[in-house]
Amino acid sequence: MQLQHLIEKAWENRDLLKDESTQHAIREVVEQLDKGELRVAHMEGEHWIVNEWVKKAVILYFPIQQMSTIEVGPFEFHDKIALKKNFRQLGVRVVPHAIARHGSYLAKGVIMMPSYVNIGAYVDEGTMVDTWATVGSCAQVGKNVHLSGGVGLGGVLEPVQAAPVVIEDNAFIGSRCIIVEGVRVGKEAVLGANVVLTASSKIIDVTGSSPIEYKGFVPPRSVVIPGTIPKQFAAGEYQVPCALIIGQRKLSTDKKTSLNEALRENGVSV
Repeated sequence: MQLQHLIEKAWENRDLLKDESTQHAIREVVEQLDKGELRVAHMEGEHWIVNEWVKKAVILYFPIQQMSTIEVGPFEFHDKIALKKNFRQLGVRVVPHAIARHGSYLAKGVIMMPSYVNIGAYVDEGTMVDTWATVGSCAQVGKNVHLSGGVGLGGVLEPVQAAPVVIEDNAFIGSRCIIVEGVRVGKEAVLGANVVLTASSKIIDVTGSSPIEYKGFVPPRSVVIPGTIPKQFAAGEYQVPCALIIGQRKLSTDKKTSLNEALRENGVSV
């Protein structure tokens, strides 16, 4: 509560950023984010709650930091935020040239192929961040998730009330998927390659006799592929992108078997 109070005061009055106590509070929040002791968003019941004051602290971190040179072997960076360290102690596998920024959280058992995790992000146990995948600022990724090659999870800092992208436990995100603008992917969902989801994207369940439409949310265990729907414009009717739910991943204790069945039965390219 003390940290939150100091952050809220500094948010309203940026002159307070000169105060040592304010700077200490901001840096303490970032330290706790780095250790997973604080999160930008957390789940209460079935709903994700955005901790706006934590996002404010991340935003305020930038103006109090100074640019510095970071040298890693022959590589050189020039930035305000340090790189994450001590991966061996954290139990995290990091393949060259993977980068995680200080203020991001990587739980034990996370594997980072050459990829990028930004400040404020939370990546839980056993998750694979595959080659050239990007976990944007404040994105929340659950346990045993697979982010395939080239996946992009959008980051969000402002507006502070905006929800981050959330990928829940045991989801599989296929190659080159783009998920932005606070979209939430439910537990054990499977997204085929090249699915693009924004807050306004239509996600249409076509497994029943009538389509069911969602926006901003992929229901748990859904199997999703890219699709198109017709839309009328002044110049005529054209096809615009959407996402199609074409099946369900079986409710199974063996997640690997369930995933393989979902991919095989629905012919999903990943």
